[in-house]
Amino acid sequence: MNSAQATLLIGALVLFVDIAIRIVAVAAVSSGRRPQTALAWLIGIFFLPYIGLPLFFIAGQARLPKARRKKQQQVDVLIRRAADSLELEPPVLPDWLAPIATLNENLGAIPMLPGNSATIIGDDDDAMAAMIADIDRATATVHVEFYIIALDETSLPFFTALEAACERGVVVRVLLDHLGSRGYPGYRGAVDRLEAMGALWHVMLPFRPFKGQLQRPDLRNHRKLVVVDGVIAYTGSRNLIDPSYQKPKNVKRGLRWKDFMARFEGPVVTGIDAIFATDWYCETDEILAAEVGEPVERIAGDLNCQVVPSGPGFDGENNLRLFNSLVYSARERVILTSPYFVPDDSMLYAVTSAAQSGLDVQLFVSEIGDQFLVFHAQRSYYETLLKAGVRIWLYDGPTILHSKHLTIDDDVSVIGSSNMDMRSFTLDLEISVLIHSRSFTDGMREIEQGYREHSRELTLDEWTQRGFLEHRLDDLARLTATVQ
Repeated sequence: MNSAQATLLIGALVLFVDIAIRIVAVAAVSSGRRPQTALAWLIGIFFLPYIGLPLFFIAGQARLPKARRKKQQQVDVLIRRAADSLELEPPVLPDWLAPIATLNENLGAIPMLPGNSATIIGDDDDAMAAMIADIDRATATVHVEFYIIALDETSLPFFTALEAACERGVVVRVLLDHLGSRGYPGYRGAVDRLEAMGALWHVMLPFRPFKGQLQRPDLRNHRKLVVVDGVIAYTGSRNLIDPSYQKPKNVKRGLRWKDFMARFEGPVVTGIDAIFATDWYCETDEILAAEVGEPVERIAGDLNCQVVPSGPGFDGENNLRLFNSLVYSARERVILTSPYFVPDDSMLYAVTSAAQSGLDVQLFVSEIGDQFLVFHAQRSYYETLLKAGVRIWLYDGPTILHSKHLTIDDDVSVIGSSNMDMRSFTLDLEISVLIHSRSFTDGMREIEQGYREHSRELTLDEWTQRGFLEHRLDDLARLTATVQ
């Protein structure tokens, strides 16, 4: 074979492989995905076939391994049994809200429970102080779970409280996301301190290919919660780290994250602790049988609360279904707060339909971003939202408004760890709490007013005058948001 024939053969082989990759891509990518997600993957594979297809097989399946999903199903059975054993009268709900509570229970196993109380904590220092104070009073167990845990000057008092609890004989269990935490300078110090104090701790969704722990690396556990003695619980948007997140680039820009937490008492604590017990079992194979679903005494509270877990351990996008159902059911107002607002088509239609129906729809986001592609993808939706009548408030930089909550009309709120983006809907394990209470929603209105006082309203005229290149960058970033 001469050189010309060899070149021709190699060219034919490359062409054959190229065509084969595209055929395989069409068959593999189109199965069971949203059209916009499949299209984004196909575009990437068709432009860069030799990179795109291997990347798809590594990061294209938004599901946890089968063994872990089976564990989720096993714990769901325990939670349902525990819920059935609770001798509580069913909550009194508006006719429109009752089906949403049933939907949540069918998807996440946890029912709506009456007789709860809650404290809204909109200041980061106050939230840290409150959690430490409750840990200092713990007598039996302290359960801690955060996406990011790092030992630094801000979190040191929290670790000191955990250490003192261990010395009192309290069982301290700690979960932290493996890849979420290890990228921060205080990660090694945190795990060393936990080990030294005698706490029981594990990383969540570990990615250690050389130890046989291989799964899609961007499926993460994004939950944030603390449960003390099974009777007090916290959840919200805060991670256990300094508000600057310790990154030199953040410090250089003067960035500080502003978060939101809520403290709960009552039967809802059972649901929050059940989420911890689920994640503990998934990472350790230990079922906290005596603690999963243990009834918490009903207290004199006016809140009906329901814990809504979501993530790739479930078959459906529980949080997205919750948000969409609430927005479509609103009669007066919808106020959304999210640091990363990158909705799928269903949520975009729900929000814009509410505004076009004459409802007061408002969105709080940050004026500046900490994640380049996500920030520009978010901006690509502003024109559609503004044209529909959504009022957009840009929280003043250099603060990153990291709070995550939703309020509907005058008596329904959702708080928790879930962003309103496709990552939180599909890839991350999240926790949300649905709250039916006029008094709690009044408190959320005060939080929202505080945001408003530190924000400026974006107008359609201002937005449509931004530069051509800026506009194109936003649109390009939007394409990347759908690759899941």
